[in-house]
Amino acid sequence: MSGHGFHVHGPHDHELEHAAQGGHGHNEHSGMTNQIAMFTAIIATVGAIFGYMGGATQANAGLYKNNAAIKKTEASNQWNYYQAKSSKQNLSELALELAPPPKKEFYEGEIKRYKGEKGDIKKDAEKLEAEAKAWDERSDQEMHQHHRWAQATTALQVSIALAAIALLTRKEWLKKAMYAVGAVGVVIGGAAVMHI
Repeated sequence: MSGHGFHVHGPHDHELEHAAQGGHGHNEHSGMTNQIAMFTAIIATVGAIFGYMGGATQANAGLYKNNAAIKKTEASNQWNYYQAKSSKQNLSELALELAPPPKKEFYEGEIKRYKGEKGDIKKDAEKLEAEAKAWDERSDQEMHQHHRWAQATTALQVSIALAAIALLTRKEWLKKAMYAVGAVGVVIGGAAVMHI
């Protein structure tokens, strides 16, 4: 455009003016372009949400697996403590057999004490094992969810790729494939939301 009132329209300017006036240059192509652009924007947004959820569930699975490992270690420590008390009980039982009569009462008391302590330690160890198992199960559930979110996100990414190809080639069958794969991704995402 010059300062003397002479204006040169480029193809882009012409399309913008035509669209502003309500025209639809290349009617079917503009309609297809608009549909694909809108679809791509929506699917990209949904895909971003699915991607976030996939990352969150993967992080949770890792945290839960870590908690399970901690509980397993604590349970192992309790079982080692239980074993130590069993060893002391066994030594007291042996000492009871070898001890002179005045010391027998002492060793009988020790045996009784070790049996009682072992019962409490065993309960604690079993409780920790149950907690470890529960954390493992939660981790497995989160990983299952992560896989669902990843599958949904992948389907949406494929759908977006098909959208780009459909836009370039103007092939109606690619546009239909784009919608179909996008729908599959949304359905898989719905399954993830429902924990299926």
